[in-house]
Amino acid sequence: MAQLWGGRFTKETDQLVYNFNASISFDCKFFREDIEGSIAHVVMMEKQGMITAEEKDLIVKGLISIRKDVEEGTLEISMEYEDIHSFVEANLIDRIGEAGKKLHTGRSRNDQVALDMKLYVRNQVTEVDRLLKEFLTTINKIMKENLHTYMPGFTHLQKAQPTTLAHHMGAYFEMFKRDRQRMHDIYARMNYSPLGSGALAGTTYPLDRYYSASLLGFEGPTSNSMDSVSDRDYIIEFLSALSTIMMHLSRFSEEVIIWNSNEYGFVDIDDAYSTGRSIMPQKKNPDIAELVRGKTGRVYGALVSILTTMKGLPLAYNKDMQEDKELTFDAIDTTKGCIALFNGMMSTIKFRNEQMAKSAMMGFTNATDAADYLVKKGVPFRDAHGIIGRLVLYCIDKNTSIDALSLQELKEISEVFEEDVYGEISLETCVEKRLTHGGPSSVIMKKQVEENEKYLEEGDLKNE
Repeated sequence: MAQLWGGRFTKETDQLVYNFNASISFDCKFFREDIEGSIAHVVMMEKQGMITAEEKDLIVKGLISIRKDVEEGTLEISMEYEDIHSFVEANLIDRIGEAGKKLHTGRSRNDQVALDMKLYVRNQVTEVDRLLKEFLTTINKIMKENLHTYMPGFTHLQKAQPTTLAHHMGAYFEMFKRDRQRMHDIYARMNYSPLGSGALAGTTYPLDRYYSASLLGFEGPTSNSMDSVSDRDYIIEFLSALSTIMMHLSRFSEEVIIWNSNEYGFVDIDDAYSTGRSIMPQKKNPDIAELVRGKTGRVYGALVSILTTMKGLPLAYNKDMQEDKELTFDAIDTTKGCIALFNGMMSTIKFRNEQMAKSAMMGFTNATDAADYLVKKGVPFRDAHGIIGRLVLYCIDKNTSIDALSLQELKEISEVFEEDVYGEISLETCVEKRLTHGGPSSVIMKKQVEENEKYLEEGDLKNE
């Protein structure tokens, strides 16, 4: 078929070259954004006297009919077109005739694709923000229900000090809250319209870029037409933020996988989010967590790919930039799917509270508190440290815990121990006396849950 740019050429493009050059197979994903941008452009042209009101109405009606037919499946986006812009324009001309040929006045495919991609990514930023908010709501619910669910806290994957499930989940709340804040930052920075920038140097037509930008919900137009058609910073920033989300999900996945193991037994994953194995009837595997962990590298790959693509490009537009789409689309879909599935898994997971508390007691997580007890009794800290070290060795030899020892056994290690030591080193005391902001006590965590609830009631990102 004839190309929109074919006037300069005297022979047909080689089919292999055409196929290699074409982007319709993937940029068809933003047909809605292409039509949305075209409608804004046409409305602006009528306002500026570039087309008549009748022509504007005819073009807008035709564009809306194309969008409706594609959405309903009565019009198929054909691979015979080079890109989505060609598909829309050609179908518009077929439907309304000569008026459709005025659609591209004052535009270049350079600013058109820049606009389509920015509109698409902006919508996806909003969607990721929504998914993160739903996930944060699930995490905060777990926190609220587990203020007194004691468990071991870890460093180096070794039991360190007692904490609560609420405190542990609170750490992930903060991570994903920052991820959500990144969505808001990206949205604000990218929310400027490239429409009207032309190929690179603007146009001689009397476009009102401020007006078309406002129609599309942008803060305003971009300030430099060369930057407008060659800017992909916002994609890099978005992919970086998605990579950070996936990193946080992967860390969370690793813990769920460990907690699900027979050795830990902290959680029971709902049957809907786990699978068995064909040869081993006893298995119940944390497949969702493992797949999320595995797909993290896939999203990282998209970020590295666009960084590599952009690193040597001179101004302004270069065909290399066509590579900004496929991996970006895949990374977005992957991240959105992972957030949704992980949220579903965590909203149905069962925590084994007794097993978690038992693990904390058997892991000497109260050893630091036992040393603090001796310090309060006048024992120098370095001596207290040594006493508790010997006490832990004794417990390991007897396969028991510090708080399970008799007072006589404790006094054999140090005469300083008295009956009040048991209250001082209980899990409840070890946790509840940590009252500094950010600590695990139920008093502090209850306040944190309330603050989280207020945060979740705040406004969402919304496209105008």
